[in-house]
Parts: sequence; structure tokens; C-alpha cells
Amino acid sequence: MKIDRRNFLTYTTAAVLGGAAGSMLTPAPWKLMDDVSIWTQNWPWTPVPEAGPVTHKQSACTLCPGGCGINVRFVGTRPVKIEGLKDHPVNKGSLCPMGLSGLQYVYGPDRVGSPLKREGKRGEGKWKKITWNEALTAVTDKLASLRKSENPQSLACITGSSRGTLPSLIGRFLTVYGSPNLLRPATVQDANEQALFLTQGKQGTLGFDIENADFILSFGSGILDGWGSPGRMFRLFGTRKSEQRIIQIEPRLSNTAAKASRWIGINPGTEGALALGLAHVIIKESLYNKNFIEKFTFGFNDWTDDAGITHTGFATLVEAYSPEKVSQITGIPKPLIESLAREFAASPRPLAINGRGQGTLPGSIDESLAMQSLNALTGNINQIGGIYIVPEQTYAKWPDLGMDATASKGMQQPRIDGAGSDQFPNTRSLLNRLPGLINSVKGDSPVQALLVVDANPMYTLPDTAATRKAFDKIPFIVSFSSYMDETAAYADYILPDHANLERYQDIPTPAGMAHQTITLATPVIEPLYDTKHTGDALIHIAKSLGGFVEEAFPWDDYETFLADTLQDHWSDLKEKGVIEISPDSKDSAVLSFNTASAKYEFCPAAATRQGSKDSNAPSAYTPAAIEGDEKRFSLLLVPYDSIRLSGEQIANSPFMTKTVEATVLKKQMTLVEINPKTAKTLALKEGSKAVLTTPKGKASVIVHLYEGIMPGLIALPRGLGHTAYSEFLAGKGTNTNDLIGSVEDPASGFDMAWGIRAQLSKA
Repeated sequence: MKIDRRNFLTYTTAAVLGGAAGSMLTPAPWKLMDDVSIWTQNWPWTPVPEAGPVTHKQSACTLCPGGCGINVRFVGTRPVKIEGLKDHPVNKGSLCPMGLSGLQYVYGPDRVGSPLKREGKRGEGKWKKITWNEALTAVTDKLASLRKSENPQSLACITGSSRGTLPSLIGRFLTVYGSPNLLRPATVQDANEQALFLTQGKQGTLGFDIENADFILSFGSGILDGWGSPGRMFRLFGTRKSEQRIIQIEPRLSNTAAKASRWIGINPGTEGALALGLAHVIIKESLYNKNFIEKFTFGFNDWTDDAGITHTGFATLVEAYSPEKVSQITGIPKPLIESLAREFAASPRPLAINGRGQGTLPGSIDESLAMQSLNALTGNINQIGGIYIVPEQTYAKWPDLGMDATASKGMQQPRIDGAGSDQFPNTRSLLNRLPGLINSVKGDSPVQALLVVDANPMYTLPDTAATRKAFDKIPFIVSFSSYMDETAAYADYILPDHANLERYQDIPTPAGMAHQTITLATPVIEPLYDTKHTGDALIHIAKSLGGFVEEAFPWDDYETFLADTLQDHWSDLKEKGVIEISPDSKDSAVLSFNTASAKYEFCPAAATRQGSKDSNAPSAYTPAAIEGDEKRFSLLLVPYDSIRLSGEQIANSPFMTKTVEATVLKKQMTLVEINPKTAKTLALKEGSKAVLTTPKGKASVIVHLYEGIMPGLIALPRGLGHTAYSEFLAGKGTNTNDLIGSVEDPASGFDMAWGIRAQLSKA
């Protein structure tokens, strides 16, 4: 037996415990254990904390878009702890498990320490370490060859977000290069933005004044499970007033539902119908804000356009959603629907919020319109405790772009994903459509080169098998990931970015915030490895391409670009770390809308068009056509979010994975939740090994009986099932995207698949 520290302690402890009872009355065993402890602490590989003065540096967490302020504690020159920054306007000292474990992302074994070139087959894990000059030259040469062949539009870039200066820099690069194909995953924020534009005619994000609302109607929003800014939500619950009521409506008893004032179970995917049913009761019983409806809205009642065509108003539309009918759709009792509507309308500051789980699934436009109609019915727009329009962040204007004929021709080509087309005119990006569109093309892929920045589509996109098939057709893939994630492991080149705490990054207003903030993450340590800021890499590539592409990037590096972009804000941000732009009290009191009617439009006049029929306007409620034959797949599988797991581009830290309960992950297998009544019909018991099958794939799971999930449903957590990263994460559980595909919203193209039909059988 190898005598290492663990085995030696095991052996000596067993010897002590195996001694006679009489010897336990002597000091010998305890002296022996003390000697062993002292001895092992003097082994050369025993970690010893660095000595030195204790200092603190302030920055911001960049591991998610939450924009939380952080305080990094140093002992000597080494950071040893991350805490929430108490005076930051977003989180005010609170921090989620990912933020708290931020040091593990810097020092963990998943880091890519230098540029790498693939040696073997894709995904085989054979790499050659190369210099930055070699890496940047290889990428530049490939991009130059695409432009030379008059195919600049065949370059695409996937980013994790469109907000902030880095995505804007990437967008500028693609534009002057000649490609319209900047793609990113859509979230509920995108669906709400479209609903905001259709009803109020304004560009911006939807902000929720949750802190001041007294009755929050949450349509599945995981307030304590990662929705919005986790630090802000933790603070909300920590300082929550007793009179504030939170009603959580979702099919499963989540952590948020358990902490809410009340949980109401609902059939998955029917939340939009419930919103219209509540509106039905509010209108029928005249509980709506009559002053707001009469003065500031359009399309509430039927109306006739100049061509003499009569259009259906919102009040008429919701007549079809009686409590009786909505009860049949949602599974919620009729009396409860009625009482919920009355309570919501009677509250002084009611607020309806949406976005299932962490809000990463956009859902349909109809759904967002239905839920936001409740805030309009109560007149709680631009009011304390209501919804606010947060303008898009405006920074300094960059130098005008000059474009050559190649770039102009490329930019005239349609986007590969169909966003902005006649079919989806208001949609900015549809990454969920990319794999299917590439796979549908016979011959060469329309994407010949792919850059991936702050994203991990090989893990996060639905239908992993289809994504892998599509990526197989792309000849040249470059990942700028700091970590060996699934997409990096499948790339041809990896040009690793700095990690959190090592780089500059601006963070615009987090999702759901009711007013503007700009946070600046500043580097608090020097880069540990041979990495480079992605912004610096792109600027270098642009200058190497020459011509108009080079002229579009007059900055020496990303820090210079960031300072020039933020201009007057730069010095304040470097000093304070955050700028808070509170809404003007005078502006808040004024209700202004940029629609055709200059009012809030329940039924958008621009969508119906003068002289056209209502079929051109968004419908009231469109249920997602969930994939799978009901006879073969008798159950419904719904993924769920947890604050202890990350299903996005940055995976769980070892600390987060360690905190996952044994009811979620056990012996490297995911536990599937099922209601005991449903399990009984399938002859399944607690702890049984089973096979979970969907139209997209199958997985081995362990059965967990859970009263907190509605009958007929099964649930799996997002954030497990990684095939890359280190041993702390790889091979643990099932990735829900291996089992669930995408369902397209006909109005926007967004993914609206909240789940999929499934079957669960004994292993």
C-alpha cells in the first residue's frame, strides 16, 4: 500500500480506535494523533498560506452579466478571498456562489495557459503549443483568404452577449470586414425588448422595480435561482419587507417557490394563457386602472382604421380566456385564478415579471406581451414598484467606417440565421437556428470560419448532436476561451483570453435593473499565463489585414479603446468602479410612448397596418409545439435552474459542484425528479436506476421521488453533463441539451422550447 498522508492517517486512526478500551483512558492515543498531525503538516507539499500584509482591491465580477461589485482580499501579493462590495448599487454586498468562488476560475486546472493549435482530430485532445505571433498570423491568413475569395460573409462570430464594448468592437470588426453574422444566444430580455418595442415603440431593456413592488407575480422567474443579477436578488430577499408578497407560478417547487409567499403549480408552457386569464377577470370586473387605460393606451377596445376595417381590441381578445377555459389549460383551479387576479389588481404597486428560471430561454413574443399587459392594466408603467424602460447604453461615437467593395458586398448578404429578415424583422440574433440551417445545406457550410468569444455553444445550444454535426462542417473554428470548455476542445485554434480579475471589462446595466448602471471590472492581478485580451487580439488582426479594416481600428490596444469609448466616464469608473444613473423624477412622472398612436398599444397599430387584417398582428397565445409523440413519450421533461449550477458559457467552479445536493447528483449520475404518484404508475422507486429517453437522445439517471413537481412531469437540472473541463466537472451527470431540441417561435424565431416529451423506464 502506498503510504501517503491520507492512508497513513487512516491506518493510524484505525489502530487507535482498534485498541483496547482501557488504553483509551490513557493519554497515549491522543499524543500519537497529535504527533501524526504535526508530522504531516511538515510534509514538503503541504499547502502553506503566504505570509504578508492584508490588503483589499475593488473590482467587479465578470463571471455572469449580473455586474456585482466585489472586494478582493489579499495576503501579500496573492488574492485569497472574494466578497461582495457593500456600497455597490447592484448587489450591495451580496454575492452568489459563482462570484464567491471566483478565485477558482483564476487558479483552477481548466485554464488554457497559452495559444494552442489542434494536432489530431477534432475533440481528440491533441494540441501543440504555439506562440501568439503564430496564432494571430494563422487567423489573419485565413480571414484574408476569405476576403480574397470575395466571401467575407462566410465569417461568423458567436459571442455570449451583445452588450458592452467588446461585443461592439467585434461588431465593428465584422462590419468593416464584410460579414453581417454576429450571433449570440437570445434570452428573455430579448423577448421583452421586442414586446417593449411593439407596445411602447422604444428601444431599450425592461427594468423591474422589484424592491418597491408590494405584490410580485412571478411567472417562473427564478429570483433566488439566478434570474437577473443574483447578488441583487439575494439582497432583495435578505431585506424583504414583511408586507411584500411574492407569488411564484411554475410547475416545480424551486428554491424561489419555497421562499415565496405562495407557490402555484401550473402546467408547463401555459403561463401566457394564465396571464390572459387574469386579464380577463381584471377587465370583466372593471378592476383595471381606468385613468391610464383611457388616456394612455390604444387598442384596448375594438377600433376601425381609415380603410374602414375593424380590428379586435385587447378586451375582446381576452374574452376567449375565461377562468373556466384557462383552468383547463393551466391546471389551476378557477377560483384561484379569479382570486389571484383580484389580489393583483387591488395591490397599490403590483408587478408581473417573466423569464423561466434564470431567464436564458427567450420564449415567445406572445408570452411576453401577455404578461406585460398585466402591468399595463394596472397602470404600473414608469411608476415606483412597476416597470421602467432602461435606455440602451450610449458611449462615445467611434470614427466613421470606410468600407471597400468587398465589405459592402458582404454586408448586403442576408444573415445566416435569418434575424432582421422580412420573417423576423425585429429580431437581432437567432443563434438557436444556426445548427439547423448549416445542416440543411447540401455541400459546403455557409460558415467557413467561426470565431467564438465568451461563449460555449457546443454545450449551451439545444440538441447537442445537431450542433456537433453543424460544427463538423465548419472548416475553421477559433476559440478565445480562457478555459478548455467543450467548444474550445473542438476548435482548430485556441487564443486564450485573460481570466476574471486579470482584465478590463465594462458591464452595462444588468438584466432587470430599473435604472442604468455602468460597472468597470479592473484587473487586480497580473495574468498568470501567456494569455491575451480578446480585444487586443482582434485589434492586432484588424491591423494585420490592412486597408479599411486597419483604418477602422486606430487604437493601440483594448484599454486605449475602452478609455476612448467611455471618455468622460473613464476617470470616474477607474476611481469609483461604478456609475449609477437614476431616472429623473420629472421624467418618471411623464408617460411618453413612441408608437404610431403615441400611446401604449395593446394591439400594435404598426403590426396590424392600415387596411390589413388582424392576422398580421401578434396572436394572443401560441403554445409551443413540444417535440415527441404522446403515446410513445408519456411524460414531459422540464429542465430547471439552480444557483449552485451554471448552464451557461462559464461552467460551475469546483466549490459550486461540491455544494450540489445528493438529490441532484449522486455517483456521477443525475437524479431525475418525478412525482411519487407518477412514479408508482411506472413501477419506479426512490434510488432506482432508470433510462431517460426523448426524441433527441437518452441518458442513464437515478430516480428521485419529489412531491414538489406536478404529476406527469419529470425534471432535470441544467449545468451538468460536461464532456470537457477538468476532473472536477467532466463526466458528472447529464447535459439537458443532449435531450432537448429547439422549438421556433413563429413571430420572432426565438427558441420557445420549455421542455420535451420523454419516457422513463427501469434500467
